[in-house]
Amino acid sequence: MNSSQPLNEWLLENLTFDASLFHVGRYCGAWHATTHGLAKASFHLVMHGGCWLHLGPDIAPQRLEQGEAVFILRDLDYRLSNAADWVQALRMPRQVMQPLDETSTLDVGLVCGFFHFQSGLSHLIIDALPSWIILRRGDAGLTAAAHLFGMILEECKRQPAGSNTVLERLSQLLFIYVLRAQMNDTGALGGLANLSRHPAFCSLLQRMIEQPQRAWSLKEMAAQVGLSRSAFFKRFNELSGQTPGQVLLALRMHQACGLLKRGQTVEQTASAVGYQSTAAFTRSFSKVTGVQPGAYRRLQNAG
Repeated sequence: MNSSQPLNEWLLENLTFDASLFHVGRYCGAWHATTHGLAKASFHLVMHGGCWLHLGPDIAPQRLEQGEAVFILRDLDYRLSNAADWVQALRMPRQVMQPLDETSTLDVGLVCGFFHFQSGLSHLIIDALPSWIILRRGDAGLTAAAHLFGMILEECKRQPAGSNTVLERLSQLLFIYVLRAQMNDTGALGGLANLSRHPAFCSLLQRMIEQPQRAWSLKEMAAQVGLSRSAFFKRFNELSGQTPGQVLLALRMHQACGLLKRGQTVEQTASAVGYQSTAAFTRSFSKVTGVQPGAYRRLQNAG
């Protein structure tokens, strides 16, 4: 990590995720759509027209208009629908999407997809965010979003159909802009972004990022913040929602992924991120990423 680089920018740069589209088109008449039950983060961009977002019977429905979006970051029981009432939305049928037609005023055009976040550091960042984020037209600090929406719409209009790869990349970029605004907001936000608002903890986290291989002890970390071990552990957990050990493990595995991608052997990587035992490193890596380090290395370096 560059010493002059703000922590939040480093977190954004090291958020590892991709996007995949599952719907590009329009709904007309009575309809509802949801990804509830799939256990995936999803996004819905309103390209023309408008619709209602329902987040449950106890939350006021939100109207989404052209140029607005919602990012669903948990497996919520939500609905998008033409109906303004939650109960009515539940009764609306599921429909097959029709091709986009921005000239129509009686339907809604949507670009919908999933986000797939890599385990470890990326999940520490995302888990600290709200369950849903709504992007509104005219949101302060998000003027670039309007330009991105324009690019997405232009891509959708291409004949034949626009490139899914381009739409996925643009959707990722749009989310990064939204995420930056969330992380820079002065409101309550947990996770690693919250640590950046507290100078002593921010300084410690920067050192951990720069030296994840170091044998960090709880006593040493607490001393750098100027607290007792018990007070440090409690405060760290309150601010980030994670223990110091969990954060250190995520940082080590994040560095390990980078080294394996660059062709380092499993043994070299284990040593570089502070493990004396390759077997112990393999267990930790597999627990965090869900795959053996050797298999991860082969997959990343295939071809």
